[in-house]
Amino acid sequence: MVENNILEAGSLRKMLDLLADGQFHSGEELGMLLGVSRAAVWKHLQKLEGLGIKLLSVKGRGYCIDGGLDLLDLKKIVEQVRSALPLKLNIFPQIDSTNSYLMRHENPALQVCLAESQSAGRGRRGRVWVSPFAQNIYCSIGWGFEGGVAALEGLSLAVGLTIVRALQRYGITGLELKWPNDVLYQNQKLAGVLIEIAGDPAGYCQVVVGVGINVAMGEDQDNAISQPWIDLRSILAQQGLPPPSRNQLVATLIDEMVLVLNGFETAGFSDYCAEWQSLNAHAGQMVELRNGNIVCSGICVGVNEVGALVLETAKGNEMFHGGEISLRRVHDS
Repeated sequence: MVENNILEAGSLRKMLDLLADGQFHSGEELGMLLGVSRAAVWKHLQKLEGLGIKLLSVKGRGYCIDGGLDLLDLKKIVEQVRSALPLKLNIFPQIDSTNSYLMRHENPALQVCLAESQSAGRGRRGRVWVSPFAQNIYCSIGWGFEGGVAALEGLSLAVGLTIVRALQRYGITGLELKWPNDVLYQNQKLAGVLIEIAGDPAGYCQVVVGVGINVAMGEDQDNAISQPWIDLRSILAQQGLPPPSRNQLVATLIDEMVLVLNGFETAGFSDYCAEWQSLNAHAGQMVELRNGNIVCSGICVGVNEVGALVLETAKGNEMFHGGEISLRRVHDS
């Protein structure tokens, strides 16, 4: 069950809906359909360009978003989410960060925040998460856990599995997981997870789980991203699969996340360990861990029942837990 609570910018959203079809619309037509003046239409068009939306303008024909937009639609998402939990969905045309929005709430549990774009999207270790408008999925969900921070070990790995499971439902194969929070395809990043925690470290914790998935990134984003990346559009084309809508993807992702989050407090990571191991992108490879100035190299054995990374080093098998650790293959640049 999902509570409808869409928070959008009125006529700006209506203009997006009109232009999303990829067809030309005259300023006069837009003004008439929106019930605003031509001057107001022009201001809205400038706002759209401020969101990074590329508009075509042809004299005598009007305005067009080349290729159109696959916009998030609350009604379509609600119709497809199967969870019976009382989830509250919020959709924004633009927000600083879906995670930040939920973290500002006193109790974010069972709230879902989606955005078409983020002005201050964040990844792990303070990295910027590039968030172009209506090209990807930016989704955060709030949850509550008893048992303190210790009970949450391995959660980011389990959430990575939910992304893979969701995408596999559309026939996608060849996905892998990089410890502790990335989804890869052919050694290129497709998706990532950011988990933030507030509350009692030894008791009830409020957790916000953020997921970003590259769906249809423009090549103009290359310079903004510091690592090899890929999007779903490219993978689907390679595998000859029909592209699902972003609304379908979001609904499937929410269902898979709710399923894992609902059982994690009881099961912990141990129930997901074998499945994660089967998708481990670095299994049996020589890897390097960095934590500040500390570097450790070894062969990646896998993960244990709490999600710690196990490396075979000169000292024997050593375990490493999450935090500000980065992992890469030794021959990666």
